[in-house]
Amino acid sequence: MRVTRRVFAGLMVAGMLAATGARAAPRDPARVIGAWYKLILALVRHTPTMSPPVASRAMGYIGVALYETVASGAAGMTSLAGQVNGLTPPPSREDGATYDAAVALHAVLAASVAGYFSNTGPTGQRAMAAMTRKLGEQVAEGVAADVAARSQTYGQAVAAHILNWSLTDGGADITNMGFPYDFTPAKGPAHWVPTSLVRQQQAPLLPDWGTNRPFAMPHGASCPLPPPPAYSEDPASQFYKEAMEVVTVKAGLTDEQRLIARFWSDDPMLSPTPPGHWISIALQILARDGAGVEQSADVLARLGMAVSDAFIGCWQAKFEYDLLRPVTYIRRVIDPTWEPLLITPPFPEYPSGHSTQSGAAAEVLTALFGAEFVFSDATHLDEGMPIRDYAGFWAAAEEAGTSRLYGGIHFRAAIDRGLDQGRCIAGYVNALKTVGEG
Repeated sequence: MRVTRRVFAGLMVAGMLAATGARAAPRDPARVIGAWYKLILALVRHTPTMSPPVASRAMGYIGVALYETVASGAAGMTSLAGQVNGLTPPPSREDGATYDAAVALHAVLAASVAGYFSNTGPTGQRAMAAMTRKLGEQVAEGVAADVAARSQTYGQAVAAHILNWSLTDGGADITNMGFPYDFTPAKGPAHWVPTSLVRQQQAPLLPDWGTNRPFAMPHGASCPLPPPPAYSEDPASQFYKEAMEVVTVKAGLTDEQRLIARFWSDDPMLSPTPPGHWISIALQILARDGAGVEQSADVLARLGMAVSDAFIGCWQAKFEYDLLRPVTYIRRVIDPTWEPLLITPPFPEYPSGHSTQSGAAAEVLTALFGAEFVFSDATHLDEGMPIRDYAGFWAAAEEAGTSRLYGGIHFRAAIDRGLDQGRCIAGYVNALKTVGEG
């Protein structure tokens, strides 16, 4: 049978449902969450505007919508309203009325995903519609009609409240896939210049993203970084030495290092992107450990906000320092024929986005699960890459950061200081009151 786009969409949804056990246990709210989040990661791959910053934003808002729906029906959970920037109290449940958790969660996630992936292609649209219909039928089975209707209306109301709030953050409108139509590069040898021949990428991706409203940190510059090493073409300078490290590492890459570079590359349209990779890790842990709905909502909300704020903070610094990429410097100063292992992304170098968001994710997950939490990551198993094992979240974050050195994408300072910036950003998320702290 030829696999058409329509058939592919159906297979995608069937896979989401089967992988989470939603078909076998449709009344389990945690499995409803898992099914929708697996579809979210698939949609990220199929939506051209879902660059890593944009994907992180969607994951942040969807996580908050999920959390608020769960928290409104749980005595031990505290709303994020009044804690995160600009969020007013969402709609409340009717006193004394009965709600069904699975129906409400399906409703809030279906409406939220439809909102943040409204511009996905026809395949994604069909997948969302099929998930909404099929999983909706399953969760409503055996539920009194009035309870199902009330629960669905409530979930949709929370989704609408969060979506309206998100429209005021500065990141809601993405034109030309995030690349400005007009761009004048800064003058001077230290500044970023395009590294791609693609016409659209002669301007950098989302140069104003650092001015967006964050979730937990006060503003995009809340976790500032020191300047990168001063630009110099002197072989005795720190800048030249960091460039030579990139050259030397590339020349001596082992098979393991090449695998690490590709495992964490997470390129747009080919993967769930870097923030989606960390969401994938969390989903695997939650499923492995049989986490309940309250823990799942707390983890996914905190992690979504952390990676979203990380891209805001990172982008603020990237465009403050506007540093050129290793490939530009090395070809200009050291070796005009040099090629990195990976394709260089179209925006400034310092700090490393992989490092900042991995540091933020690791710090949040460490606070939730512990410093020596052993886990395995099968995010890319279906793409032929093996499962990788980690002794803790920071071990994974440091590997993710170093992967960009192996790939020839970043200098050392951008990696190390990006991890530090991520730790700082996570501190604001970790300070939020959620489960058992009301």
